[in-house]
Amino acid sequence: MTAEFGTQAVLSILVNLFFIGMTFWILQAVHIDKIIKKNRIVQARLLYIFLSVAIGYSVSNFFLDYLLWVQRLHFLFQ
Repeated sequence: MTAEFGTQAVLSILVNLFFIGMTFWILQAVHIDKIIKKNRIVQARLLYIFLSVAIGYSVSNFFLDYLLWVQRLHFLFQ
């Protein structure tokens, strides 16, 4: 039972990091610098990081919840 929790924890960490990284990569295609004031480079980078974490975390939570729901579907047919 504890090994299952450990496996789930590792999976959650990896999925979160994957989707945060993917979101950061995707946000690089958006030109947010056009709406940010000049000489605000640090704030712009922090905005990219915060948006990446917020969006990536939301997407990974959806993915992990969906995975959990699929795993519990067999209880419907017992």
